[in-house]
Amino acid sequence: MHSRTAKIALVSSHPEVYEPCDDSFALVDALLADRTNLLQHHPSICMEIGCGSGYVITSLAVMLGHEGFVPYYIATDINRHAIRATRETMDAHGVYTELVNTDITSGLEKRLAGSVDVLVVNPPYVPTPEDEVGCEGITSAWAGGENGRSVIDKILPAADTLLSEKGWLYMVTLTANNPSEICLEMRKKGYASRIILQRSTEEESLHIIKFWRDSDSELELNNLNYWTKLVMN
Repeated sequence: MHSRTAKIALVSSHPEVYEPCDDSFALVDALLADRTNLLQHHPSICMEIGCGSGYVITSLAVMLGHEGFVPYYIATDINRHAIRATRETMDAHGVYTELVNTDITSGLEKRLAGSVDVLVVNPPYVPTPEDEVGCEGITSAWAGGENGRSVIDKILPAADTLLSEKGWLYMVTLTANNPSEICLEMRKKGYASRIILQRSTEEESLHIIKFWRDSDSELELNNLNYWTKLVMN
């Protein structure tokens, strides 16, 4: 396997930290499939929301390697044990990231507004009772509330604030999350989108969606809304 692929080994685990599973592997595979575009993109800042074990952000850093530019990496997690696990994983692979123990991007919006070129997110997407959302420990890694959208719907506006003009967002979603509706919501904010990987497991059907700013998407949506209102009237 090529030295710039994302085959990494975890060196740290904790009972309260979500270990890589099918969703993590799918997200890394999607990033790897898009690696040529990522290299040409020359991101200055790469960020992960909800880093867990550190598998995804470390994989991204390893696959980009030393190709004439070194992005600044930053990752957040609401779980303090995940922060420690990510630090140990990244240290073992000789890469560095700034780690912030916070909820989504709380406290970072002003500092990072409009500056993140690559944002990766494997959010809590499993449909659960709302009172499980934001719980301490490992439950926070998967509890997504009604339709699995409670945390996703908070991440999307945060991503819009943080992403640069050339920023890309890669997000894991489940069929139950209604990915087409998520794409429509982002289209209203001026983003185009594409499902770059689909994977079905015994338990779930995953979609990895890539979003990027595209003024034409917002224009098309405005035109569609105009003609819809015109016809209805």
